[in-house]
Amino acid sequence: MSNLVSKTIEPELLTEAEVLQANPSEKVGLLGGTFNPPHIGHLIIAEHVRDQLGLEKIVFLPSHTPPHKTKKNTLDSKHRVAMLKGTLDGNRHFEIDLREIERKGKSYTYDTIKQLKETDPDTEFYFIIGADMVEDLPNWYKIDELVKLVQFVAVNRPGYSNITHYPVIMIDVPDINISSSLIRQKVADGCSIRYLVTSETEKYIESEGLYKNEE
Repeated sequence: MSNLVSKTIEPELLTEAEVLQANPSEKVGLLGGTFNPPHIGHLIIAEHVRDQLGLEKIVFLPSHTPPHKTKKNTLDSKHRVAMLKGTLDGNRHFEIDLREIERKGKSYTYDTIKQLKETDPDTEFYFIIGADMVEDLPNWYKIDELVKLVQFVAVNRPGYSNITHYPVIMIDVPDINISSSLIRQKVADGCSIRYLVTSETEKYIESEGLYKNEE
């Protein structure tokens, strides 16, 4: 008869710091806008922020009705979404989220971030804005509550100050003076938009006859 000795192995207890280190929070960048149309400036901003902050991905959030812009005729969301999907295609670090389009009405960032945090409470979200929007932060809907939910990231833009009492990370990106309004006007004037947008977006604008009557 053999002498067998049973031994109880106690489970290893990890400290809170060790648990967090073993399961680090995902860091996700958010880039909102009408994307009317999306252009290479959006891609350059997204890629430089992702790289400099070490983010897992950038999620593009096309808005239904941006609250900070004056009333104007915004292109139907089906076209904006189609162009954005084509623009992001092939980059595994870029995704699109349509919650603001589907929610309709004014696209308040607070409502969007609140939904995202309810779905992914452990994810660290970084909301990307231009330096031109930094000075307007005091006017944002529920801004004091919003800054507790998300980290703002501002990219440089010539002629605008980055001074604010809100917690904002400043990121330097190449100065690419491209805007969606510039592209729309060029199309209306019959000018080339090659290299201002991706080839997919250029073909889509042409095939759908978009922005021909832009004023």
